[in-house]
Amino acid sequence: MAVITTVQAINEALGLMMAEDQRVYCLGEDIGKMGGDFGVTRGLFDEFGGERVRDTPLSEAAIVGAAVGSAMVGMRPVAEIMFADFIGTCYDQIVNNAAKVHYMFDGQFKAPIVLRTACGGGFGGGPHHSQQVEGWFMNVPGLVIVAPASPYDAKGLMITSIEDDNPILFLEHKALYRQKGEVPEGKYTVPLRQAKVVRPGKDVTVVTCMKSVHDALAAAQELEADGVSVEVIDLRTLRPWDHQTVLESVARTGRAVVVNEAPKTGGLGADISAVISEEAFSYLKAPVARICGFDTPIPFSLPLEKLILPDKDRVKQGILKVLGK
Repeated sequence: MAVITTVQAINEALGLMMAEDQRVYCLGEDIGKMGGDFGVTRGLFDEFGGERVRDTPLSEAAIVGAAVGSAMVGMRPVAEIMFADFIGTCYDQIVNNAAKVHYMFDGQFKAPIVLRTACGGGFGGGPHHSQQVEGWFMNVPGLVIVAPASPYDAKGLMITSIEDDNPILFLEHKALYRQKGEVPEGKYTVPLRQAKVVRPGKDVTVVTCMKSVHDALAAAQELEADGVSVEVIDLRTLRPWDHQTVLESVARTGRAVVVNEAPKTGGLGADISAVISEEAFSYLKAPVARICGFDTPIPFSLPLEKLILPDKDRVKQGILKVLGK
């Protein structure tokens, strides 16, 4: 297996699927000759041409509207929204069109679109270029949210997402774009709606996603020296998330810490915490702990941004809290 970055892994997935299926095409701002703001589509314009790697006007609503319309007549578009923060400008197209098409037309139409977007903070990007947006969409039936934490999963989940018949919001954390990992050559798939136990443990379960998976793994590594065994679960799909894997783990460990970079109120962490409390209450030895971003816009100041976003140290604190230490 080659050792490549997350950017290269997603690029490989797009190239493979475009070569295999003429219905697959990409659209978005500066994705053509420029190759995208982060280089994810680099080289695809030269290989497949402007008809299938389409530069669009600076209108997110137009991008998603065109994607939904073309998907309804048989295409399989992969649309890029350069920064996840700008999804608010095409929210209606996603929520009231893409997510509802199959239901409203009784299965006569579907919207098999993949909406790729870069999310996450930690770079001094400020309040309009740093947000985690999964919480904006957790209450939208018909929408699938995918969030890889490794190059291997990024490629496999992208291939699976393109082949899936549901509209999929594919979140790519900017901090993981240059992360390297082993990735098989050629086509392979990673299942949607299935979490992965990335580190087994017996004392406490940490449930998380994207960059926070690596913060949790680092915290678990440090706590191992103190005799604390931490199980880390990477959700991979955030909506619908894998209840079974999480609940089985909590039943074994008796303790749960939920880590999510987004603000604490009303987000993914709240939903996971509620489900654990409702369905695994009799197994819990301590209340569920949530380690999340603060309820504030993300500042430009890097020291302030570091203060409000969860990191390895805050994950360690959460683990020690549920252990009563």
